[in-house]
This record gives sequence, structure tokens and C-alpha cells, in this order.
Amino acid sequence: MLPRWQRRNGTQAAIAPKLRKSTTVLLVGNIEPTMQWYKQLGFESEYYPPGFAILRRDDIEIFLQQQSGYVAPDDPGRWKRHAWNVYIVPGVKISRPLCPQDYGMMEFDVMDLNGHRLVFAQPIR
Repeated sequence: MLPRWQRRNGTQAAIAPKLRKSTTVLLVGNIEPTMQWYKQLGFESEYYPPGFAILRRDDIEIFLQQQSGYVAPDDPGRWKRHAWNVYIVPGVKISRPLCPQDYGMMEFDVMDLNGHRLVFAQPIR
């Protein structure tokens, strides 16, 4: 049997429903310091106790979900990059410097305090 989105009056539909948005949800160990860290990047936050927050900046939304016992992802290269880390604002370290990509974007990365990599990019003109 076909999934519901492929059936229409007993026949196969030609088009699946349109997905309109994807929201990033980051697991974190302690939500309050994470909200403060993202504030340094210009995000505003709304806290929904006991362990959920929505961060917003311009057209971007990031959801934070607190999880007890959370451990940041392992990034073995983090320590090798330490020698050339620079700060864009106090407490925010660039984990990959500004660099052109083969797919036409100029990018740099920062790592948040929970070990999540954030990639900032814009088209190369």
C-alpha cells in the first residue's frame, strides 16, 4: 500500500506535500549559559522552562533542548586548531577561518559551548 501522501482517491498522487521549513534543534547540557553564548552572536532568546528555548536572529531560528547528562560531540581536530583560534567577540572562537569553497561560498565556522559547529556563509561574487 502506498503512503497516504502518495494516495488520492485510490490512485497515486503526482506530488508530495511541500515541506516549508526546517528547524534546527540542538541538545545542550545547560540551557541558560547556552542562551547567553548565542546572545554574543546577536540572537534573542525566549526561554520556556524547564528546558527549552528558541533563539532568533533575522530569519534564523534555533531551538535548544536541555538534556541532563549531555556530553558535547567529540572533535579531535579542535585541539590542533587551538594555536590559531581568534575571537570575533569575547568568548566566541572561530574554529575554521574564512575560506572560499569549491561550491561558490565564502565560509567560516564557530563552535558553540556545547560543541555544535555553526557555519556562516555567503556567496562569492
